[in-house]
Amino acid sequence: MNPLKHKELLRGILAVTLIVVGITHFLAPEEYAKIVPPIFPAFTSVYVSGFFEILGGIGLCIPYLSVAAAWGLIALFIAVFPANIYLALHSDITLNGIPHSPLFYWLRLPFQPVLIAWAYWYTRNPQDQRGAEAIANRWRELERLVEKK
Repeated sequence: MNPLKHKELLRGILAVTLIVVGITHFLAPEEYAKIVPPIFPAFTSVYVSGFFEILGGIGLCIPYLSVAAAWGLIALFIAVFPANIYLALHSDITLNGIPHSPLFYWLRLPFQPVLIAWAYWYTRNPQDQRGAEAIANRWRELERLVEKK
C-alpha cells in the first residue's frame, strides 16, 4: 500500500472517530462535564467541543475544507487538553466506559500531541491529497498574485 493510501485510510479513521466521539458528547454530556475544569461552564464546553469534533470529522472528509478542518482540530485538541489534565489530577473522578485508573488517566496525556500531529499531517502538502490538489493550485495562484503587488 502506498503512503498516500495509508494517509487517506488514517484520515477516514480519524474522521469517523471524531464524529462518533462528538456524538457521544450529546448522548452522555454528564460524563464529559465531570472532567471540565470548574473555571469553564461544564455543559456548554461539552456541547461546543462535541459540535466541533463532529464538524472537524466531517471537514476532514471534504477536500475543499480538509486543511482548514485540520487546523481547527489542532485548536480543538489544544483547547480540550485542560480537561484531560483535570482528570489526571483528580483521579477520584469515575467515567462510564473508561477504566478507572489514575495511571491510565496520566498515560492518556501524551496521546494529545499524537492527535495534534495526526491532524497537522492533513495541513501538509494538500496538493498530494486526493481532491485537494485543485484547491492547493488555486492558493498558489493567489500567492503569485499577491507577490506581484
